[in-house]
Amino acid sequence: MGEAKVIINDQVREDWIDYNGHMNDAEYVRAFSWGVDRFMKLVGITDDFRENNHYTVFTMENHVCYLAEMKLGEPFEVHLQMLDYDEKRAHVFYELYGENGKRAATSEQMLMGIDQTSGRPAPFPDDIFAKVKDLAANHTPVEKPKEAGRVIGIRSKKK
Repeated sequence: MGEAKVIINDQVREDWIDYNGHMNDAEYVRAFSWGVDRFMKLVGITDDFRENNHYTVFTMENHVCYLAEMKLGEPFEVHLQMLDYDEKRAHVFYELYGENGKRAATSEQMLMGIDQTSGRPAPFPDDIFAKVKDLAANHTPVEKPKEAGRVIGIRSKKK
């Protein structure tokens, strides 16, 4: 068990600002998508690996919670935690932090290993799976984040 791994350090870009004067919702998702790219590199799925082995990772599901506004030029970090995994899936949790430790967004994702030749799910290759296990051993939270596993809906007061 361990703390989140910082995988991205960047800042909010001018073209990410929307008509409300803060970072557009799609750009939060972009930052988390970069997080998936970093996850793949951390476990050894590089451009060369994909090309030579015809193996990649797809995002199967993504749940984003927007917690705070991000402003132009504001520095941010994306943190990665592993919630669970099996032989072909990784259940990951990303957090986007702004200035002064402001927790601005979270993204819970289910990632799936894919054989690019068949286009079908496939187990992680052994060396990749070993790195997934290592990430989980070192970056799984003691307690599941409160945003993980949430269901979206309106609590009805109607009878």
